[in-house]
Amino acid sequence: MRDLTPSGMLVLGWRDPAPGEAMRRREFITLLSGAAAAWPLAPRAQPGAKVSTVGFIGTSASGFSAWTAVFSKRLLELSEIDHRTVAIEYRWSEGRPERVAEIAAEFVQQKVDLIVAYGGAAVTLKKATASIPIVFAPAVDPVGIGLVTSLSHPGGNATGLSIQATEAAGKRLELLREVIPKLGRLAILFDGGYAATVQEKDEVQDLARTLGLEVVPQEIRRAEDIASAFAALKGQADALYVTENALIFTNRETIIALALDAELPTTYADIARAGALMSYGPNFPALFRRAAEIVDKILRGTKPGDIPVEQPTKFDLVINLKTAKVLGLTISDKMLALADELIE
Repeated sequence: MRDLTPSGMLVLGWRDPAPGEAMRRREFITLLSGAAAAWPLAPRAQPGAKVSTVGFIGTSASGFSAWTAVFSKRLLELSEIDHRTVAIEYRWSEGRPERVAEIAAEFVQQKVDLIVAYGGAAVTLKKATASIPIVFAPAVDPVGIGLVTSLSHPGGNATGLSIQATEAAGKRLELLREVIPKLGRLAILFDGGYAATVQEKDEVQDLARTLGLEVVPQEIRRAEDIASAFAALKGQADALYVTENALIFTNRETIIALALDAELPTTYADIARAGALMSYGPNFPALFRRAAEIVDKILRGTKPGDIPVEQPTKFDLVINLKTAKVLGLTISDKMLALADELIE
């Protein structure tokens, strides 16, 4: 069951439908599934039934909509197995650390049963509570940023899904060179205020130099820094590598537009669908489906510290042929055959 009322909460659960109601409800759920994160939704649970409340922190409703749809659908499937009711409280940080701190304080005061958050937000949550379970979905290098003591034995109140950015970075550079054989100068856009992206920048820089590429690192710390970063890159690079974090993801449309204006082919984890030339990285819908399964396991009583952190097993290469055409690039038959998805 999913019900729509004005109080800002999505509730997944069960109650016996009235005669003739089941089909109408299923049709209604189908209509809402793609927009779960954006609609205000609230519970109508059985009288006296316990409602487990899950707080969810994402960067933006629009950016996370496809992933929250997968997450809520899977959690609904699992909750229906034993007629449980789960309420999901969605909050959006817009990539602002101060907003994450406000949401964390709100969820702690509300005493939610569990919190799902991306890596940067999960770090703030760990400082705010040592008792509420946290599922990070996903985090870049969760050991390095202090979320867990190890991937196999997290300990504490957090577990989730990890992205080891370096492994994907080498593949992205390899693919970028396939598309741009004469690649000589690589710009790297990174958030200097977030340790994981600084580390990713350093590792990409080292990899690029082993390939004989000149590296042009460009640091940002706020959304207001993005335009000046691109102004500084004018004429200085042949392609752009974008690191992964909330600030950059929230401002991906601005970054893509400026990259196109600068005629810079751009690679990232998951923004080819939004207009970048190419993405290579984990299949994010699969990650959020798995996150729902970890949440369900914890709500059933498993301690988060006893659940090993998982790493993605499915990676997708997405090439935006419309962007390639705008940039005047020809994508080889080899690359077309390698792609999991082509945007035309």
